[in-house]
Amino acid sequence: MVRPLSRCLASWLYTNALPSNILSDNEWFSGTAIDWIDTPRQIRLIYFFQIIKSMDPTPSTDKIIIDNKSFSTNCRQLWIMSKAFFASERQSKAIRLACILLALVLSVAGVQVLMSYVARDFMTAISKKDASAYWQLLWWYLGLLVLAVPLGAYYRWTEERLGLLWREWMAQHLIKRYFNNRAYYRLRGSDSIDNPDQRISEDVRNFTTLSLSFLLITLNAMVTVLAFIGVLWTISATLVGMLFTYAVIGTGLSILIGRRLIGLNYQQYQKEADFRYRLVRVRDNAESIAFYRGEKREGLDLVDRLGKAVLNMLDIIGWNRNLAFFTSSYYQASILLPVVIVAPMFMSGEVEFGVVTQSAGAFAQVLAAVSLIIAQFERLSTYLAGVQRLGMLWDELDEFDAEEDRVAIEGSQEVDEHSIKVSLYNLTVRTPDGLKTLVNDLSFDLRRNQSLIIMGASGTGKSSVLRTIAGLWPIGSGTLERPPLRDIMFLPQRPYMIDGTLRDQLLYPYHDQGFSDEQILEMAGKVNLSDVLERVDNDLDRVMDWINVLSIGEQQRVAFARLFLRNPKFAFLDEATSALDENNQEWLYHLLKESSTGFISVGHRTTLIEYHDRVLQLDRSGSWKITEGAELGRSKPALVYALDADKTQAGPLFNKLFGRDQSRKSL
Repeated sequence: MVRPLSRCLASWLYTNALPSNILSDNEWFSGTAIDWIDTPRQIRLIYFFQIIKSMDPTPSTDKIIIDNKSFSTNCRQLWIMSKAFFASERQSKAIRLACILLALVLSVAGVQVLMSYVARDFMTAISKKDASAYWQLLWWYLGLLVLAVPLGAYYRWTEERLGLLWREWMAQHLIKRYFNNRAYYRLRGSDSIDNPDQRISEDVRNFTTLSLSFLLITLNAMVTVLAFIGVLWTISATLVGMLFTYAVIGTGLSILIGRRLIGLNYQQYQKEADFRYRLVRVRDNAESIAFYRGEKREGLDLVDRLGKAVLNMLDIIGWNRNLAFFTSSYYQASILLPVVIVAPMFMSGEVEFGVVTQSAGAFAQVLAAVSLIIAQFERLSTYLAGVQRLGMLWDELDEFDAEEDRVAIEGSQEVDEHSIKVSLYNLTVRTPDGLKTLVNDLSFDLRRNQSLIIMGASGTGKSSVLRTIAGLWPIGSGTLERPPLRDIMFLPQRPYMIDGTLRDQLLYPYHDQGFSDEQILEMAGKVNLSDVLERVDNDLDRVMDWINVLSIGEQQRVAFARLFLRNPKFAFLDEATSALDENNQEWLYHLLKESSTGFISVGHRTTLIEYHDRVLQLDRSGSWKITEGAELGRSKPALVYALDADKTQAGPLFNKLFGRDQSRKSL
């Protein structure tokens, strides 16, 4: 009923409550809807309108998969992830803490059983007005209480220590696998794994904490059943039979009522992560958003994502309410059951009054133990959702490892990482999904002191050639020879700026290369970073927000400083000077040619041609052409004309509307 009622509310809001100037979808999504928000009532209206407008009446595929996910798969994932920890290098410490925890569980349970017997005799002494027994049993009870307090405290302390150890190991293990085989790069295009950052941080913390919590609750439940079932049996076998029948029926009904919470909690993790990710994107792209004045559009998108999380949370709250109706009735009714059976026995003189209170206490203890699913269903649904998310990430990383091994053994692309040159022979470059071929049968050799520039229109696969050489795109055919990755270096268009000192920026990613401050400062000055050095008073240990402090041009010069300090055998530059003026570009390429490093550039500027020995021109058809040496000077005007003509090439939609000949008139 939630969705039909919500759509009725949406219809009413749309026609009656919302101003006419936002009834157009085009106006809504262009940002004009924000202009009229000036009262709390209007904020609430637009907020709920966003929630309902984003609803999809058709259940998503993800929800169906989650709801129907087999229990055996959850158990398998839980077993694999748990076994990995207890079989890891932390094994001895983990097992030691687990054994201490088990001993504390048994001790706490034993003290509770003793306290139940003391409490029974204590109540009997009161009913008989036996003063001496009363004081004696009171001191016994206080003594057991003094023993129970430190046992409970160390029980909690040991649980938290083991949970922290488990979280530390699991997060480190996933981080290692996340960076292995460039999984972090390949997961960007995964349809099944969203927000791996949240899974490694928050989901791991919740998983380890709740795993231990449920393990201890289960152990406590087993010990409680073993300890107190004998107490109940000595009072009445009928009471024991009624207890288990009541618990089995209640557990089945609670699963039937609350089973949908697992899927809803899974989606809540996802929607909260999407909302947080969007906030991070705004922070990381604040300058671009400010230039575009995109505050309204970004605000609408954030409200939309928040609305989806709130809507899903409303569903969770509703189902928790339904479950609470049942669990409250279940526990309230359970109070009467032992009294109904034992009270007649007391009134007929079969048992003493203390037995009545003991039976009620023991019955409550055992019922809570065997009703574990009922008592913990809300937390259990959240836990199982987290197990699914972590299990999916774990399985996906396993698949990446297996795929890497399979490609290495069976792949048609041969890679020799011990070459002293970069050589491509009949190399076919395809997109990661293997559906589109970008370059056919590419062949060329590049040695040290040689250079080549790749040019062509957008979409012809210029950067894709570099990705294939770097191993980011393993799909393809042909033969590739190159030095090991430690002897080559890639410079992207927008360099990566890390958190840390200026020294860390200039030496990234190899911070332990042993350069002196004088060498680093000399290289920074050589690539025209003198202004940056003046801003930090030549202090290489100055920590700043470098991604915002440095302009894109300065960041690109930092990348060249990294290149010259490292001095690799080969360098690959993907639009690495796009933000530099021509003087800085000319100087940096002059230094690069002097360094004897072989390099391949990707670029659109025709002024780059003069700094290279050869030009590789790519075409949208997948064909290619290399212009070399002496031919380069003679054919440069024609080459520039061909590149400029390719940039004005009309797309398929233009050709369809206006005809193919129209696009060439300007030429």
